[in-house]
Amino acid sequence: MAIASKLIMIGIVAISVLAGLISFYIMTDLPKDAKKRQIGELTSSLINFILFIWLGKIFANWQIFISDPLAVLAYPSNSVAFYVAVLFSGAVHVYKSKYKKMKVLHFMDTFIHVFLMASFVYEFIQLVWNNNPFSLGYLVLFTMLLISYFLLQERLTTTKLIIVMLVGWSFGMVGISLYHPYITVFGYMISPWFIGVFFLIGTFMIITNYRKRGI
Repeated sequence: MAIASKLIMIGIVAISVLAGLISFYIMTDLPKDAKKRQIGELTSSLINFILFIWLGKIFANWQIFISDPLAVLAYPSNSVAFYVAVLFSGAVHVYKSKYKKMKVLHFMDTFIHVFLMASFVYEFIQLVWNNNPFSLGYLVLFTMLLISYFLLQERLTTTKLIIVMLVGWSFGMVGISLYHPYITVFGYMISPWFIGVFFLIGTFMIITNYRKRGI
């Protein structure tokens, strides 16, 4: 039963991410080659993130891993694994930006589109199918962010749009934390301090990249 429940959750996340990717492909005005390149880059990053999640799971349960490596596979991923995955993913993108000339702002614009749509679909499924009342606040937040994103897309530069979305998401999640016992991202519980750190690092990367290359 636990395995079936875990597979269902993985399926919901996969469906949500796929919806985000399809939305990006259909709704953006980029040439097809650029769309495919951006989706390929994001998909590669998602695969790396999943691998880093497993690495974080090993890190969080290192004593069990030493005595019985396979036993770690049965343990659910927790917030520690999520933090480790975010940290290593950020390091990879810093490296790619510096040494492989990856356009961080373009990547983040793609990521935000996919993330917002995937989060909306995920919370919608949680609310409608799983009758999760906690998803209502998230659904309202992501609905507002999506509407703002599409309305401002043609009016703001990529840099300003990304910053607006970062600010909106960060303050929205902190607001939810005031009346929810915990806050989550695709089922992973996270702390308010992590949102603040993520916001500061993301803003720093955007400003640094903008000053170096401009967009």
